Amino acid sequence: MTAPSLASVALEPAGLHRRAGVIVAADLVDAASTLLSQGMRLALVSAHDDGDRLRVVYLFTSGPPDTRVELHLFVDPVRPTVPSLSGASFPGGRFERELQDLFGIIPVGHPQPRRLVLHQHWPEGWHPMRRGSGNSPAMVPDAGAYPFVPVEGTGVYEIPVGPVHAGLIEPGHFRFWVVGETILRMKARLWFVHKGVERLFEGREPQAGLELAERISGDTAVGHALAYCQAVEDAWRLEVPQEALVLRGILLELERLYNHVADIGALCNDVGFGIANAWALSLREHLLQMNARVTGHRLLRGGVVPGGARVDSLPSDAELAQVGEQFEELINLATSSALVMERFIGTAVLDEAHARDLGVVGIAGRASGLAFDARDAHPSMSMPSWFSPAVREHGDVKARFEVRVAETEISLSLLRDFIQRAGSLEAVSAPPPGPHGQSVSGVGIAEAWRGAALHRVEIDDQGRLSRVKIVDPSFHNWPALPVSLADTIVPDFPLANKSFNLSYAGNDL
Repeated sequence: MTAPSLASVALEPAGLHRRAGVIVAADLVDAASTLLSQGMRLALVSAHDDGDRLRVVYLFTSGPPDTRVELHLFVDPVRPTVPSLSGASFPGGRFERELQDLFGIIPVGHPQPRRLVLHQHWPEGWHPMRRGSGNSPAMVPDAGAYPFVPVEGTGVYEIPVGPVHAGLIEPGHFRFWVVGETILRMKARLWFVHKGVERLFEGREPQAGLELAERISGDTAVGHALAYCQAVEDAWRLEVPQEALVLRGILLELERLYNHVADIGALCNDVGFGIANAWALSLREHLLQMNARVTGHRLLRGGVVPGGARVDSLPSDAELAQVGEQFEELINLATSSALVMERFIGTAVLDEAHARDLGVVGIAGRASGLAFDARDAHPSMSMPSWFSPAVREHGDVKARFEVRVAETEISLSLLRDFIQRAGSLEAVSAPPPGPHGQSVSGVGIAEAWRGAALHRVEIDDQGRLSRVKIVDPSFHNWPALPVSLADTIVPDFPLANKSFNLSYAGNDL
């Protein structure tokens, strides 16, 4: 698409990839609607407490070609309000509820401005991301029940699940309204483990923020580290060596491999086909051991660093060939079972219209016909000419299974290509020698294994992080799970949930 233009905003270059401009509240809705109508997506909304004023940053993206537009809106800290974009963008409405909870910025015109991040036991008027908010106050002892929208009718009953689950699953509450076994409606309630991660970045040097970025969601260490490092490099205007970009590509695909293999096995396990899961877990362990040889860590921590990448070794062609053979046997085993395929087909359908309206990204989006993939839309390195995102159209569990299968096969091919291109095992550009003397900002976008991960950083005039905003793909995708469950039976909820496999930790920042 051609570079967007806005009559109400003077857009100037910002960082390595963006154009940014200041907008007034009266023009925000029209400007956002114009950008959305041009095919851009509202990828991130970040609030900032600048001391004497509040500021809200709206990031719109599209690609290819890689296009990024930022709108900065200054807000009165005494009466902090912004015009709501909820009528034009569903993700915008959720970002606004987050702003209201964490910064006390009220979205005027929002149809459902209830709390999102802070549960009802948090006291009114306390906004933890505002300067001077202090330590967490005492909880409200009798906060009352969450105001679930009731579903009534003959034969309708409720099933509450969670927030405490068996095993290692993180906390989330699911409330089902059911007739017989058919789900009429499901509400997912999250943020039971809101940790204040974004505040933890503040005051650190950019290099020291990496350890936090790698731990945002443990299975996405590379995806979040890459988005964070790209954001820091964008702020520093730092060009990364081509050798490092290739190493980063290798690490990103290795992370995609072990997660997709695990999910494929788990999907089979949820329909009682445990032998396929056992096969998948064996292959996953092999991949984790290979990861440990690559970076010294089974989850690939330490490979991506600000300015570049470093690894200890790279997989050989023989190792990748062995993985490919074992994966092919796993897929043949899974697809040869009529019972498995019958349970997958037509279960938990998310159609393209709903996926688009909700702003769904990654595996879930591509399984519903949306081709968006940050490796294609926002490439940080030259991709092979044959590369294109794996897309399916049916939007059911089988489609999400097939996207994982296709992406695993693509990852193996990309790894062979990247390893052939790889030179040195370490390539890192030196960061700037000292503070810039002025505040700078940067944005990073990486196609993590679940979908696009975004980081936006601001670095103050002393060279320290003053604000880091994180958007895990699960933030966009959690609302899609309840939509897909309409007319699905209760026994298929574990299968549907696993087919999305969303992160609690990445959402509950």
